Amino acid sequence: MKHVAIILAGGSGTRMGGAMPKQFLSLMDKPVIVYTLENFQRNENIDEILVVCIKDWIEHLKEILDEFKIPKVKWIVEGGATGHDSSRNGIFFLKDKLEDGDQVIIHDAARPILPQQAINEMLKVSHEKGNASLAIPCYETVLFTEDGGKSGLKELDRSSIMRVQTPQAYNYKLIRSMYEKAEAEDKHDFIYADLVCTYYGERIYFSKGFTNNIKITRKEDIPLCKALMKFSDEELFNS
Repeated sequence: MKHVAIILAGGSGTRMGGAMPKQFLSLMDKPVIVYTLENFQRNENIDEILVVCIKDWIEHLKEILDEFKIPKVKWIVEGGATGHDSSRNGIFFLKDKLEDGDQVIIHDAARPILPQQAINEMLKVSHEKGNASLAIPCYETVLFTEDGGKSGLKELDRSSIMRVQTPQAYNYKLIRSMYEKAEAEDKHDFIYADLVCTYYGERIYFSKGFTNNIKITRKEDIPLCKALMKFSDEELFNS
């Protein structure tokens, strides 16, 4: 069985307020995406890596790969108009490169903190169930809102809510078939692959996530990531 990581670097990062996409911002001595790729490069279960990248930044990505030497990166695919389209582009690109029983692991390029144990436990669940997404319980009070977050109407049972993260692992035949259905219906508004699956009636299984699985979205996330990188994988995963 082959395991291929699909790294989503197709976002423009408009909420960061700068011209450079967030996945290419400098984090200490490396671009954010390099930390993300290195997490999969050093995992013994990952065979190859595909990066889905914004068209105008593909050459810059190639320069980064030349500098930092990440040999598991085998392919760069152009991103789509939405996050869903970028995932689709990566999944469909692998059609003649993977067998039905292989696994793909989809992960945000802007999540540079990823303990090895998180990858391994996710793959263990996915091998057994056909898919797995990192997820953590919801500890805060959750209120239902009908006015875009201006007020709360009623409490939701937080024990029945899980906060889903990436990476997410899928049997390749399963996830390709889900995206083929979405493509046939011209649906492009899913944020992540797990939502494609649940829309078409597939149950998503969870593996242990971790609180500090930060997706860099705002400027203040950069210093937070710098601080978290001082901790070991074990400390991060079991926090």
